[in-house]
Amino acid sequence: MQTETILYIILAGIIALSLALFQYIYKSKQNGNLYKGLAFLRFMTLFLVLLLLINPKFDSVSFYNEKPNLVIAVDNSESISYLNQNENTSNILEALKTNDSLKERFNVEFYTFGKDLKALDSLSFSEKQSNLSNVFKQLSEVYNNSISPTVLITDGNQTYGNDYQLTSSNYKQPIYPIILGDTITYSDLKIEQLNVNRYAYLKNRFPVEIIAVYGGNETVSTELKITQGTAVIHSEQLRFDNVNTSRVVTITLPANTVGVNSYKAELTALDNERNTTNNIKNFAVEVIDQKTNVAIVSDLLHPDLGALKKSIESNEQRSVALVTPEEFMNNPTAFQMAILYQPNSSFNLVFEELDRLNMNRFLIVGTKTDWQFLNAAQSFYQQEETGQTEEFQPELNLNFSGFIIDDLDFDEFPPLQTEFGETQINVPVQTILFKTVNGIQINEPLLTIIETDNKREALLNGEGIWRWRAQHFLNTQSFDAFDNVIGKLVQYLSSNQTRSRLSLNYESFYNGNDDVTLKAQYFNKNFEFDNNASLIIRITNDDTKNSKEFPFVLKNNNYQVDLSSLEPGDYEFTVSVTNENISRSGKLKILDYNVEQQFLNADVAKLEALANRSNGSAYFIISTSQLVKDLVSDNRYVTVQKSTKNIVPLIDWKFLLILIAICLSCEWFIRKYNGLI
Repeated sequence: MQTETILYIILAGIIALSLALFQYIYKSKQNGNLYKGLAFLRFMTLFLVLLLLINPKFDSVSFYNEKPNLVIAVDNSESISYLNQNENTSNILEALKTNDSLKERFNVEFYTFGKDLKALDSLSFSEKQSNLSNVFKQLSEVYNNSISPTVLITDGNQTYGNDYQLTSSNYKQPIYPIILGDTITYSDLKIEQLNVNRYAYLKNRFPVEIIAVYGGNETVSTELKITQGTAVIHSEQLRFDNVNTSRVVTITLPANTVGVNSYKAELTALDNERNTTNNIKNFAVEVIDQKTNVAIVSDLLHPDLGALKKSIESNEQRSVALVTPEEFMNNPTAFQMAILYQPNSSFNLVFEELDRLNMNRFLIVGTKTDWQFLNAAQSFYQQEETGQTEEFQPELNLNFSGFIIDDLDFDEFPPLQTEFGETQINVPVQTILFKTVNGIQINEPLLTIIETDNKREALLNGEGIWRWRAQHFLNTQSFDAFDNVIGKLVQYLSSNQTRSRLSLNYESFYNGNDDVTLKAQYFNKNFEFDNNASLIIRITNDDTKNSKEFPFVLKNNNYQVDLSSLEPGDYEFTVSVTNENISRSGKLKILDYNVEQQFLNADVAKLEALANRSNGSAYFIISTSQLVKDLVSDNRYVTVQKSTKNIVPLIDWKFLLILIAICLSCEWFIRKYNGLI
């Protein structure tokens, strides 16, 4: 408590005492016990009221004991059941759950993991991916500032995400793996990896790269076959021994039929080979007969140009050419759409040619844009010319209905630079992103689309989109979602097809371990997104003719349905709207591939290295009891007494108000009883 506050309290006591004595002793000329008692009650009332006005603050210190955490994460992927370890895993988990010494020493927390980390509910061993990297990333966000040794019950085989040996280095806790699976080495052939482009062009040949791996000590030979249906389209003999344990085979295959073409790569199994599932890899290629050519027209150099080219060409169906206005005019009909980057007066002929060809365009403007020229070259929008620049951040328009846009946390993206001043829109538009300044949305579009006179146009009012792509990679370690948004915008501008009230977004084929998600948007007769519709998909397997129906679920500004439960095969589907005569049909393929069944053993070396690097220890299933003893006896994991210091203002003490009320009541009652009122 400060010295100044103590002086105020002393002064309050003197004032309260003086007023009480003045009223009941000096003024009344009485000195009996009755008046002394009344003076005391008045003193207490006045002093407590003044004390509340001063409101001194007191330090409140409390002590508590904090036990260390024990984090137990259990692998819930299909590889555990494939290695016949599901029963062992359940037994280990039950033993740890019911161990009294662990519960007495630790706060025990249980998790399961596959592709994502979740709090333990039950074990199904049905997760299609194993992402141990994400386990350490998420646990570090929760437990890095506490004592939290971690028990990892797993086979150590990772099928998704970054290498967990790298990400675990940021996890500052000892790790104790319990290793599941057979540690005996068997002779095994495996297609470790198969690389192929998703798309190929009709009448061309496309490359396929196969990495075949052998584990064993003997010299063996096998046949690599690639089949399409029942036809063998490539075969060759491969030899392996204990020195030459891998082969990289590169071949080219013909693309003769438009559509999705399925293939199977297979290594002939060895005698008595235990795991033959990993000898086979199914893959598919979609053969297309045309390519969308996009021109990025600019007469200046900027990082945005490279970012746009990378994003657009991430879809192999599209090709991008960086050209100057003069180069574009040499062959404008070679392109299906044009991106005009910060146009100036040198773009005059380009605008005239685009109008003549009725070609869709995407304008990106910024600090180098000649607005005097651009305002005169088109009539859709006019920019106030101030000669000053401003930075704007984006905010997604959740009511946008032109096509499905995923929210990439746009409001966390870096700002774009553009001309300061009002942008006047002269035609109906659909805004994708609004401008925000200091977190406040202003009623102006940052990214918008215009559809008029059977022509489509998009406007991005800001330069620096390369920062968005980089920021999204920092957030997610992937460019895919950002590139997908740019791809959808390009796809929209590459076509002049009439809008449909029901639009679908899906892939032509999915790998067996992919999430099979189909998205849809439904609009009412005014082409406003209808979030009260009921959408149903009826999907039929081409081979078995079995049909299933699934309802769509509303999520943000689109409807989604998860079809990951479907078996591999070819499917036809129809999406319909309940009580409406509207439907859309399509086809998709799910490839037969289970990455969790590609392993024969636990990755013992990797798990032991993980334990040693984190100052933990690795254990096998039979050593679980020893793990418990080591954890309980480890002096690093002890209960710690901690204290918390709270500053409590006097005004929060409610009993003072009660005491004031009691003093006033007693004073009034005594005065009333003795006829002084």
